[in-house]
Amino acid sequence: MDTVSLIGIDLGKHCFHLHAQAASGHMVFRKKLTRNQIFTLLGNVPSCTVVMEACAGAHWMARRIQGLGHQAKLISPRFVKPFLRGNKNDFADAQAICEAGSRPAMRFVSPRNETQQTLSALHRVREGLIRDRTGTVNQIHGFLLEFGVSLPKGMAVIRQLPAVLSAHELPPRLIALLERLQAHFKYLDEQIGELDRELVRQLGEDERSQRLLEIPGIGPVTASVLATELGDARQFASARQFAASIGLVPRQYSTGGKPTLLGISKRGDKNLRRLLVQCARSVMQRIERRTDRLGVWIRSLLTRRHSNVVACALASKLARIAWAILAKGTRYLCEQAPAA
Repeated sequence: MDTVSLIGIDLGKHCFHLHAQAASGHMVFRKKLTRNQIFTLLGNVPSCTVVMEACAGAHWMARRIQGLGHQAKLISPRFVKPFLRGNKNDFADAQAICEAGSRPAMRFVSPRNETQQTLSALHRVREGLIRDRTGTVNQIHGFLLEFGVSLPKGMAVIRQLPAVLSAHELPPRLIALLERLQAHFKYLDEQIGELDRELVRQLGEDERSQRLLEIPGIGPVTASVLATELGDARQFASARQFAASIGLVPRQYSTGGKPTLLGISKRGDKNLRRLLVQCARSVMQRIERRTDRLGVWIRSLLTRRHSNVVACALASKLARIAWAILAKGTRYLCEQAPAA
């Protein structure tokens, strides 16, 4: 029997499908195992490479597999799909994962540790609470508008809702319903505030995030997301590769030796891309106050390009600066522009 050198696992909730192959590429075995059985099998198999798709539970599985002495690798699902042959089923998916993992030029995802996963969960909970708070505010505005009461935009008026209700003649049951919505809004607002304070406390304990906060426009939320998503920044060969992984570089459609560059590719984590663009716009709003090289570069670009293009270009530059700070262990240096 050939020695197993590569195992592809198609992850599931209760059942896992394994496809093992030798160094020559020939299949050694195929198995369908439960969560407990898979660790028993891997504990008895000699050290090899285990490849999985980067999805829910994959990072925890990678840490457990590494603890058994194997090398765990994660691949983005979109890089696995081209290697699927024939009809789709779980064993075919596991074989496609093996094929993708055996390619020398394949791009892998760095497994996250427990701290990074916990911080990522905090961000997702915070985003969900913000969506619920926005939906509650919109409901209050909509219900009042149905009864002829038009409120200005924003959340400040929601916090003073009793004064607004007393100034208009509304049905008592509607007033009770709006007061219940306001109580729900206050609860969500308090929870978001507590998560923001917890986020600041965690940033104070992370030296990497403190260095990211020195970048212009980068706030606590973006710094923590960057520290979580980058992980080991050396997994990216260059700063441009990291910017490309989050979709902040032009999408290319070139043929016949004629280069054609389109808009940004919008690949990768859209939340991180949105945060970086917002950071870029905050820098652009106060660009007249900046006298460093970055400010001169932005003002020069604004004279030639639309502000949306400049925002994306600046977001890409901020992503590259963040990669350089984490990959090389340096700090942000604000270089002053030379005198005219």
